[in-house]
Amino acid sequence: MYSKLIKTIGTWQDVATAANTTVHKSECLKEPSSKWKRKLLLAEHSPIRNLIFVITMYDLPSWVSVHFVRHKIGVEHFVSTQRTDRTGKDRNLLPQNEPVTHQLTINAQAIINISRKRLCTNASPETREAWKSVLETIKASQPELYSVCVPECVYRGFCPEMKCCGFVASEKFKNDIELYRKFLDVKEVGNC
Repeated sequence: MYSKLIKTIGTWQDVATAANTTVHKSECLKEPSSKWKRKLLLAEHSPIRNLIFVITMYDLPSWVSVHFVRHKIGVEHFVSTQRTDRTGKDRNLLPQNEPVTHQLTINAQAIINISRKRLCTNASPETREAWKSVLETIKASQPELYSVCVPECVYRGFCPEMKCCGFVASEKFKNDIELYRKFLDVKEVGNC
C-alpha cells in the first residue's frame, strides 16, 4: 500500500486572502509565514478549507478503504469498483483484503479531522499505516498541516475513548501535546 499526492488545489495565498476578506482587509499578495499558517490551522478557521488535495492510495485493502469512506465532511471518495461486470471477477468470492485504489479529494480541515480518529491507537494498525502514508504525501509541501495532524487525545488533551490505550499517561503524550501547542502564545500581527 502506498499513497501519492496527485495535485493541490488552492494556495496559502488564497487561504490568506479569504481570511483577510473576513476582516475587511485587501487581497493577500505574498506567501503567509509558517507561524501564521500553523496558527490558522490550529484555530481551524474556515479559510483553511480553500486548501484542497487530491491524494490516491494504491493497493489498499478493501476493508481499510471502508474505514475511510466513513468520513464525509470535506472529503469525496473515489474507490475502484469490484463489480463483476467491470472486473471479470465474481465480487462474491473476493476477500475483504482485495486491493483497491482509493482517491480522496480532501480539504485541510478534513485531513485534520480524519487524523484525529485514524492516528488513534484504537484504529486498526492497517488503517493507521494507510493514513500515515497519506500524511507523508503532504509533509514536504505542507509541513504546517502535517504538524497539526494528531490523534484525538493530543488534540483534546485527554482520551475520550471508551477503552483508553493508556498513552495519555506517558511522557510521550506530554511531549506531543507541548509540540502540538507550540506557537499558540506567539503574537503575530497580520498575515500579508
